[in-house]
Amino acid sequence: MEEFDYLSQKKLDEFIEAALKEDIGDGDHSSLASIPSNTENKARLLIKGEGIIAGISLADRIFKTVNPSLTVDLLIKDGDKVKYGDIGLVVKGNAQSILTAERLVLNCMQRMSGIATFTNYLQSKISHTKARVLDTRKTTPNFRMMEKWAVAIGGGVNHRFGLFDMIILKDNHVDFAGGIQQAIKNARTYLRKNDKNLKIEIETRNIDEVNQVLEIGGVERIMLDNMSPTMLAEAVSLINGRFKTEASGGITDANIVEIAETGVDYISVGALTHSIKSIDISLKAF
Repeated sequence: MEEFDYLSQKKLDEFIEAALKEDIGDGDHSSLASIPSNTENKARLLIKGEGIIAGISLADRIFKTVNPSLTVDLLIKDGDKVKYGDIGLVVKGNAQSILTAERLVLNCMQRMSGIATFTNYLQSKISHTKARVLDTRKTTPNFRMMEKWAVAIGGGVNHRFGLFDMIILKDNHVDFAGGIQQAIKNARTYLRKNDKNLKIEIETRNIDEVNQVLEIGGVERIMLDNMSPTMLAEAVSLINGRFKTEASGGITDANIVEIAETGVDYISVGALTHSIKSIDISLKAF
């Protein structure tokens, strides 16, 4: 398992426990009713699409949480390219336990693999530039940890995890605070008074706002929101490496190359986690 600040053994166990509780309730009555408790069997995880696999190590953990006596043979690893007909793993042991774990395994892996695949696709399109694809907070409630993990598996970069680990002053913050420079001053004062060491990013909507940031400084990154490629290039030239730059807003596979070629450091793409197509994966007895 890769190590990220948001991804700990404890948090994974808490997620799996909550997800199983949601699904099982007071019992998997379909399996309990139809299969004798001592029945042993085996099943294969069948890949029925193409892309980047993600969640295979999570699947192993889910099976072992449901029943530690299950044997799981992983035949691929997270980040591998897969195609139709590949077998991801073989699980052996108590048949009731295999079926109880099945849906959670598939739900996680299908979505995570779709995210990893789309992330990998976008990053590969701009591999000739220095730009890196970033995720956002546009995630599924209570599944953010897995979605951001999938972005990383696909070759993207994780942005902040939540509202607590970085300050991003977006348009509403700026407007409510009374402007670019006042928002930055307020944020720096807040960090100092509360003895917090958080990076500050500021969203800008035009060249005038970029110049305001350059005048006051005090941030780590400047977000260039909904700017045309021409304006992005101008902004990057003005900033001239003083701060990291992030293009945001309306990014698609149709315009990401042109945006990356403006020289920005990062490109945030909400669609990585809110508009992806899951990869078809199934679990079949054999």
